[in-house]
Amino acid sequence: MECKNQQSHQSRPQKYECLLFDVDDTLYPLTSGLSKQCTKNIEEYMVQQLGIEKDGVAEMNQFLYRNYGTSMAGLKAIGYEFDNDHYHSFVHGRLPYHNLKRDPVLRSLLLSLPIRKVIFSNADDVHVAKVLNRLGLEGCFDRIICFETLNSSDDGSESDSKSSTGNVDIDVDNDTPPPLPATPILCKPSPNAFESALKIANIDPKRTLFFDDSIRNIKTGKSIGLHTVLVGSSNRGNGVDYALESIHNIREALPELWEVDEKMKNRRLSGKIALETSIVMA
Repeated sequence: MECKNQQSHQSRPQKYECLLFDVDDTLYPLTSGLSKQCTKNIEEYMVQQLGIEKDGVAEMNQFLYRNYGTSMAGLKAIGYEFDNDHYHSFVHGRLPYHNLKRDPVLRSLLLSLPIRKVIFSNADDVHVAKVLNRLGLEGCFDRIICFETLNSSDDGSESDSKSSTGNVDIDVDNDTPPPLPATPILCKPSPNAFESALKIANIDPKRTLFFDDSIRNIKTGKSIGLHTVLVGSSNRGNGVDYALESIHNIREALPELWEVDEKMKNRRLSGKIALETSIVMA
């Protein structure tokens, strides 16, 4: 009986078959300064390229980010037309990537994980590639889902804007504002973005662990069935299954991710010992 129970336990399928990772402020710390500079670049783009008044641009940017997930999605929603590649080049092209250093510890952790690993980022593919390169994480992920993946039908032209009535005035001080216009951009934390990403990468949410620094993204991920890990904080709130101060704490917080690999090694070792014993006895 004991032998049967042990065999049943060993053959039990692993809990997770995929690890889904955000990039910015998740694979590297907020202290790198990229996020702060990105906000500054967005506001400069709004003023210099879109002609938005400088006074109040910071508040407007925060409003759009808070309600649409990204400032870009919000700007498109309220009627601003611009080339997506130019926007990304302006916003991400001037980031202090030199602040990111190679991270051999994280690389070793990721490569030692015997589970499929996928990137899920709102950023464009050029930015994601630069970050992974600077961190020394090339080849650590099986697939990358980014802006272009989720918005593949968008060619970056001005025709992607759904507004035909011009720019929409947003009153950020109104306590009961009218319903916000929809955005043509697919991005987190929209449930549609998550569902699209999971479908594209053939991911089962119930067997996937999702790492992100945004509590909004974490809550959406939890609502569609993902197991969640909030990175950058030790405070577990609603929708948070695990909370890590740093992505480097992953092994201490989630040792079970390596259990499957250890079991396989033990089985191979046991098989080898049994075979050698059999040969000696013969």
